[in-house]
Order: sequence, then C-alpha cells, then structure tokens
Amino acid sequence: MNASRRILKITLTSLFLWIILLFPLQATAQPYGKGKYDENVPYGSATSLTISTTGNVAIQITPTDSGTLGTAVNTVTVSSTDVVGYDLYIRSLSSTDMTNGPYNLPASANGLPAPLANNTWGYNTDASTDFVGMTLTDVLIKTLAGPATAGDNTAVTYGVKVDNNKPAGSYSTSIVYTAVPQTD
Repeated sequence: MNASRRILKITLTSLFLWIILLFPLQATAQPYGKGKYDENVPYGSATSLTISTTGNVAIQITPTDSGTLGTAVNTVTVSSTDVVGYDLYIRSLSSTDMTNGPYNLPASANGLPAPLANNTWGYNTDASTDFVGMTLTDVLIKTLAGPATAGDNTAVTYGVKVDNNKPAGSYSTSIVYTAVPQTD
C-alpha cells in the first residue's frame, strides 16, 4: 500500500450549548452569609454565561503495525458573570463511534485515564497520553468557583490510536460541551 492511502483523517466536530441566564430585576433577600460580597458583577445586573470552542479538531495519522497515537487539542472557553461559578460537561452527540462509511472507530473502554488500545479514541484534560472513552451521557470535566468574566479556558486533548488493520479514510463524530452555572 502506498503511504497516502494509509493516512487516516480524524475529525471531531465540536458542538456546544451556550446558556445565557437573565434573572428578573427583582430583589430578594438572602440569609446572612449567603451570596458573595464585592464581586466583579454590578449589583442588580443580569447574570450571563457563554461558551465557545476553537472549532473542529482534525488529527492525521499514518498507522503502523503496532499502532500510532495521534492527538489534537480543542480549547473550550466559558465566560460567566455568575459569582458562584460553573460546571463544564462533555459527551458524544449521538454515537461514541467515529464513522467512515461502514467502518467504525469505537471510543475507548477506559473508564479511568489509561493508554489507548489500538483502534480506539478518547479524551483527557491533563494533556497526558492517558485517555478515557467518550460516553453518551454528560461527564463533568471542570468546575470553576467564582466569575469568569475574562473567559476561562479548558484544553481538551483528543487521542486516537490506530494500526494497519483499520481501513484508511476520514473518521468523524460530534462532541457536545455544556456549561451550567452554579446555583449555590
């Protein structure tokens, strides 16, 4: 086989849910000791939360008999005036498999960070070479306490390990990031 035929192109489409919360300008009393004093949010303002990513992730890999690991990073930025903070979640949109026509590249079975097995893919948030498999349910990947008015970045590293047994082509899947404001 020629080398160009053996190149796999992996694409992760990053989708994101963004949430803007607007609270009515109605004052309600909080018990003493609840809430935050002197935060960088004007009193009486609406609280907002937005989320964005650096876009789609593309990984090009030239497989070997023993397997080749390829990685790429997607940065998720959350901006929020919520003084309590936010949680960031990740999941696959509709399938944990990357697809290329009739061929699939399944998500890793790793429930905890570990090296990828051949012909699997996963993610991490510590930039290591250990990955966990993607799921169809939301998985908490970050909690931030306090406002993120200037934007708070989370680097999500995707890893794919393939060997020569996987047919060449472009494999893709869609990922959903969700940011949720904290309430207390």
